[in-house]
Amino acid sequence: MNLESLWNSLESGIRVAQDASILMILLVPLLTAALCGLVGTKRFMEVTSILGTILTASFSVLLINKVLLHQSLLRLGGLLYADALSAYLVLIVSLIGVLATLYSIGYIGHEYSSGLFSAGKLREYYFLLNLFLFTVLLAAVANNLGVLWVAIEGTTLASAFLVGFYNQEESIEAAWKYLILGSVGITFALFGTVLVYFSALAAFQASGGSGTLNWTELVNPSVASQLDPRILKLAFLFILVGYGTKAGLVPMHTWLPDAHSQAPTPISALLSGVLINAAMYGILRFHHLLGVSSVGSGFSSNLLLIFGLLSIGIATPFILMQKDYKRLLAYSSIEHMGLIATGMGLGTPVAIYGALLHTLNHAIAKAMIFMNVGNLVLKFQTKEISYVKGIVKIMPTTGVLLLLSTLAITGVPPFNMFISEFLILSASVASQSYLAGSLILLFLVAAFAGFLYHISQMAFGSPKEGLRSGEENSPSFLPIGILLALVLMLGLYIPQPLHELLQQAVTVVKP
Repeated sequence: MNLESLWNSLESGIRVAQDASILMILLVPLLTAALCGLVGTKRFMEVTSILGTILTASFSVLLINKVLLHQSLLRLGGLLYADALSAYLVLIVSLIGVLATLYSIGYIGHEYSSGLFSAGKLREYYFLLNLFLFTVLLAAVANNLGVLWVAIEGTTLASAFLVGFYNQEESIEAAWKYLILGSVGITFALFGTVLVYFSALAAFQASGGSGTLNWTELVNPSVASQLDPRILKLAFLFILVGYGTKAGLVPMHTWLPDAHSQAPTPISALLSGVLINAAMYGILRFHHLLGVSSVGSGFSSNLLLIFGLLSIGIATPFILMQKDYKRLLAYSSIEHMGLIATGMGLGTPVAIYGALLHTLNHAIAKAMIFMNVGNLVLKFQTKEISYVKGIVKIMPTTGVLLLLSTLAITGVPPFNMFISEFLILSASVASQSYLAGSLILLFLVAAFAGFLYHISQMAFGSPKEGLRSGEENSPSFLPIGILLALVLMLGLYIPQPLHELLQQAVTVVKP
């Protein structure tokens, strides 16, 4: 075989892999979960989970490349669909999924070796971890809005058991609170989905067709223009409250601090970087539907702006007065989801671009800082800020990484969060939304001061007597190092493929 034939065969194989990528990103985590549930030996589950998430990430790259070339991808008779927005969520899920799984080997392995839980619980952890990734990826590539609802409800069921993983009183309480509030929220989202179907049914019947909830058909101008605007407005209210509960928007946020603080640290990273982004993705799908209908995007944009500013404003004082460092990070997630919603609400291309970029930036930076504080949990056996002192002295590597993570999550240049926050702020000025911009800046400065105060208390000072020096989870430095490289790179340079994907995603959110 000559070089030309070999190259042609390679190109053909890549095209086949790209065409199958949307299906494989679902099959791989589902198969990985099944294997972990069936075999269940520690080393097998660790290796299988790592290989599964890496393989999923590889197919995600192929999917993104396909979307960049063709704008969208439709498979399995219209059941699966990917455009730039869904491919962007797939990118975030697959990236954080790989790194959280890699971090789990050291963190969960350390707790298992310490006798904190049994081999059966270890099997449950890896099974639910991969099942959770499957449900989020299904939400990203589902063409049908009903399937999207089922997938997001599936994320609740999979992650609720992980929140209550330790079977302690506080963790079980947090899991039940999350399950109840999440289920109530998702019920509201179901009402909104049913209302959209009701409106679509009338529109399709007027044109001689049958009703459907397929995204690709609903946004068709001939259908979208016939949707009843009054019903669509009511539907979006239900959707915003329903999926907004899962996204952690105020005032539906109360489950989030408890769940984040009680879940195993790798799961906390996934909840902040993956789960709440999937819920926001669901809101944006309906936001786009209103934009192409006779309602227009103004109604949903105003609601997103109000709920976004409210979320930032409510989260900030809780950051300032916080005593638990994992809850501190949870309220930070509420703050940043509010910032993302505010960017979407401003509605300009720059604001939407900044909000979408902030989604990735926050996922990366929050995963990094959660992994660092996870090492503190292993070392100090407490989440109380007042009991953790002198990290830099007794855990020098973790201490330095924690300080860098704090600067990243608070938007200090040259880290990635500064760029997306600056874009949203500049968009508020350009659109003459001076009040929104002033409030955002005020709350961000206050949150920065709160973070700096709490983390400096923990990093410096005299450590507790009798506490030996040394790191507890050295393998964690690999995923943390990768995340640190990413937050620095994205603070200085946005790769061209990512920039193109973001630009296409902006047109999906607001055509």
